[in-house]
Amino acid sequence: MTSQITSHVLDSSVGRAAEGVRIHLSALGGQELAQAVTDSDGRVSDLGPALLPAGTYELVFETGAYFAARGVDTFYPHITVAIEITGPDSGSGDETPPHFHVPLLLSPFAYSTYRGT
Repeated sequence: MTSQITSHVLDSSVGRAAEGVRIHLSALGGQELAQAVTDSDGRVSDLGPALLPAGTYELVFETGAYFAARGVDTFYPHITVAIEITGPDSGSGDETPPHFHVPLLLSPFAYSTYRGT
């Protein structure tokens, strides 16, 4: 089965994928559910279970370790992105659970994220 949550990290300061970024998935204020490390293409395709119950979750990107390994100072030792899963898309008629792709565009002193496809 495929994970319901995936990610892609791009290091915009060097214009390429950010390999080796550890990402943690947790229930909001609760237990860690999964962790993974971005591959050579900056992607994580297996981050947690195929189906998560409705709720708020946190993805924590270990950006400080990523930059430290490259000898680069950063303002953000980690980046936490909270997401809310409400359930299947209403009216779609599709029994497949929705997929949540959370890309992170990263540089040592700025970042942005969005819900991808």
